[in-house]
Amino acid sequence: MRAVRPITLALVLVLAAPLAGCSSRPGAQAWAALVCTALSPWRSEIDTLTSRTQQQMTAETTPAQAKENLARLFNGAESASEEARAGVQRAGVPDVTNGEEIADGFLGSLAGIRDAYGTARTGIEALATSPAKSFYTEVARVVEKLTTDYERSSLDTTSLESVELRQAFDSLPECQ
Repeated sequence: MRAVRPITLALVLVLAAPLAGCSSRPGAQAWAALVCTALSPWRSEIDTLTSRTQQQMTAETTPAQAKENLARLFNGAESASEEARAGVQRAGVPDVTNGEEIADGFLGSLAGIRDAYGTARTGIEALATSPAKSFYTEVARVVEKLTTDYERSSLDTTSLESVELRQAFDSLPECQ
């Protein structure tokens, strides 16, 4: 008889735990882990793209170069946001009170953020690069609208509170 390695046993127990209950929905811990795993690369990518955008706004480039770079950055943020949204969607609905509303809130927020970046990309692509001063004024407007749209997409957690999920998000290393 082969010995069961501790990691294998732990994996079996983690995977079997949701099956033990009568619900096919992941528990708070499992759902939070899936969500955090989906959001972690997105947060890193958005941080990187935000930093690059700030650098681009202050870099001495031609308007045509700035336009191309900003459109590419916003396209990357839009794609990363969609990947995160799809990852959260794959996590399903947590088996907690108001689980469906909570999952929908996360999905709606990420879709709104994705759309904000898409609107910014489209706005940048539509700008004329000449005269340069007008171009940079319009870039600032596009970025200001992006900021407004992004903030509007923030998840309002006041009505979506779950003690179990809050504890899971606070305790899991992948959520830190």
